[in-house]
Amino acid sequence: MSARIYQIQKNAMQSGKALTRKWVLEYVAAEAKKPDPLTGWAGSGDTKQQIRLTFSSEEAARAYAEREGIAYAVIPTAPKTLKIQAYADNFR
Repeated sequence: MSARIYQIQKNAMQSGKALTRKWVLEYVAAEAKKPDPLTGWAGSGDTKQQIRLTFSSEEAARAYAEREGIAYAVIPTAPKTLKIQAYADNFR
């Protein structure tokens, strides 16, 4: 079973940076989801997909994965780009 470690990104609807410093360890899906014939809901027998662990730093997440013998891949955080705009730009 392998996992991925990444840093939570700010969502487009957020103005603040709350919880964006946390790191997450999620397991990679071992089997594809399939629709339930009775309800039509998507599901699978892989219960590890439901586990989502948060850590205060990347090193803590790596240490946990190594201690538990979990193969992992670290997904680097995308660089933050600022688009500087002025109100006057609306009237150009």
